[in-house]
Amino acid sequence: MIMKKALSLAGSDSSGGAGIQADLKTFQELGVYGMTALTTIVSMDPKDGWSHHVYPQSIDTVKAQLETILSVGIDAMKTGMLGSVEIIELAARKIDELGLQNVVIDPVMVCKGEDEVLHPETAVALRDVLVPRAAVVTPNLFEAWQLSGIGPIRNVEDMKEAAVKIHESGAKYVLVKGGSKLEHDQAIDLLYDGETFEILESERIETTYTHGAGCTYSAAITAELAKGKPVREAIYTAKDFITEAIRHSWKLNEYVGPTMHGAYRKFGAGRLEAAEQTSK
Repeated sequence: MIMKKALSLAGSDSSGGAGIQADLKTFQELGVYGMTALTTIVSMDPKDGWSHHVYPQSIDTVKAQLETILSVGIDAMKTGMLGSVEIIELAARKIDELGLQNVVIDPVMVCKGEDEVLHPETAVALRDVLVPRAAVVTPNLFEAWQLSGIGPIRNVEDMKEAAVKIHESGAKYVLVKGGSKLEHDQAIDLLYDGETFEILESERIETTYTHGAGCTYSAAITAELAKGKPVREAIYTAKDFITEAIRHSWKLNEYVGPTMHGAYRKFGAGRLEAAEQTSK
């Protein structure tokens, strides 16, 4: 048996819901063999309101991991929390050296629950160095604001303006994740390919248990691209995957609740098939 292979160049979430942990679970659920190059380790302090502590890995450690993985070969890759301009530039060099096309850039700038960019200079490097190499870039509203420079994003028109600005930076597809953050009765994301805007809608699920949702969404896109799916198909499958993961999310402790990575396999396929039959 030969499996398609995907790389996650990202941080580690010690609580298991986000980062490389979320990526590996998602890859596995979608039938792709996952490998990881760890850029940072993030821990949470239960004695201080689950505050985050970030421990960057050295550039030599990241290089060694990438050398191991890329010697095996990959069919797609994604980036998450990178932590430094040096690591962003390293990622760009490897993408160019290998001529990688299936590249998903999840421009992680903050830990969930935090409200300041970890390293402001990385936002500039992400925009100028990595976004131009992306098949898909997947910013949330805050990240789209930082990458586009248009200011806070509050509605679909703002999302469209941000998507245009980010696309001008060089990404082939821009997926601005509005989710449940917008004032709307649906969970909305916006896809832009440089010509057409597409609104992706799903049921608005009222829950605060969304830890790792962004990582999971981008990992699902990466897995589908690794399997050879076209970008739009990959994104639509990923939208269904994350919707089910959030629908069945659960409480980990008093501070956080992660998405359920197995929900699409366990519950989603039947739900989606039933919906398709109903629409016929």
